[in-house]
Formats: sequence, C-alpha cells, structure tokens
Amino acid sequence: MSIPTPPAGKIILTYEDYLDLPDDGNRYEILEGVLHMTPSPTTRHQRVSRNLQRIVDAYVLEHNLGEVFDAPLDVIFSNISIAQPDLIFVSHARAEIITEKNIAGAPDLVVEILSPNTSRRDRITKAHVYALYGVCYYWLVDPDTTTVEEYRLEEGAYTLVSRVTGNELFKPEIFPGLVVDLSKVWA
Repeated sequence: MSIPTPPAGKIILTYEDYLDLPDDGNRYEILEGVLHMTPSPTTRHQRVSRNLQRIVDAYVLEHNLGEVFDAPLDVIFSNISIAQPDLIFVSHARAEIITEKNIAGAPDLVVEILSPNTSRRDRITKAHVYALYGVCYYWLVDPDTTTVEEYRLEEGAYTLVSRVTGNELFKPEIFPGLVVDLSKVWA
C-alpha cells in the first residue's frame, strides 16, 4: 500500500501551509503533501506514552546517549513531510537536527502509540515516510493488544527486530542493556 496522493490537479501541501493550520486541539501532520488530522489522544494513550518515555529517558540520560522528546513536537523530514511522533530519540551523533523550534531531520528512533483511529496510518503511511527519510528504528506500541514491535531500517524498508506482548521484557536493539518491563508501560 502506498501513501495517499492528492487528486490530480490538487495542490500538495507544504511546511508553510502546515504553519497556517488552526490551533484547535487536533494534531495535524503533512505526509508527502497530504494533510492528516488526528484528534487529541486518550488518557490511556497518554499514560502509556508517559510511562515508556520515563523508562527510555532515564536510560538515555544515565548512559549520556542523546535526548528523548514527546509529542507534540514537529519533525520536519522535508518541505512536504512534517510529523508529530509520540516519542522521539535523537542521539548525540545526530544532535545537529535539534533546533529551537523542531527536529529538522530523521531521528534515530520514532515511537508511535497506536489507537483505533491511527493504527493503519502508523503501520503503513508513517512507516513508509519514516523509512523514506531514514529513521533507523521505529517502534509501534499497541495498548489494546499490549504489544510492542521494534523495526530496524534495512535497505530502505523496515524489518521486524522483535515483537513483545503482555508483561514480557522488551530488550530494544537500539539501546543495548535496556530491559523494559512492559507491565510498567501498560500500568
């Protein structure tokens, strides 16, 4: 499946268009010129995001690896692809992409917390965009099925590295030595 493209003759939206969008509580993204809107996340989504961020951020800080950010924060991949991932990790090696206003380039890791409204877009459209622009690792976190999937970018496409469910231990490849007790993520 490919990214939706604007109908023939329609204008492809750009970062300048994105900056003109209303501040109405919704999350807007432009993925390869196509506008996508997502209502604000649920409290469950936010708890899972917060719990995972605390765990990953503590590890990143302890090992002086870089910085972890959470939504809403714009990641500018190109003039026609602007996303707001749920969690973002940028290593010290790529710190130059961190600007005062946004992340201007591909982070090392992007995490999306799935919801019924976003699952298809996160699995297909965003995965394609993140791979296209060189995000090395992509995690999909599904609170409904209590599943975490870690993908690694290989030859322009994502390969599943691990899939962990329930209260198992998640040992992400991108962070050697980190062991995530998923019961603390779902709590």
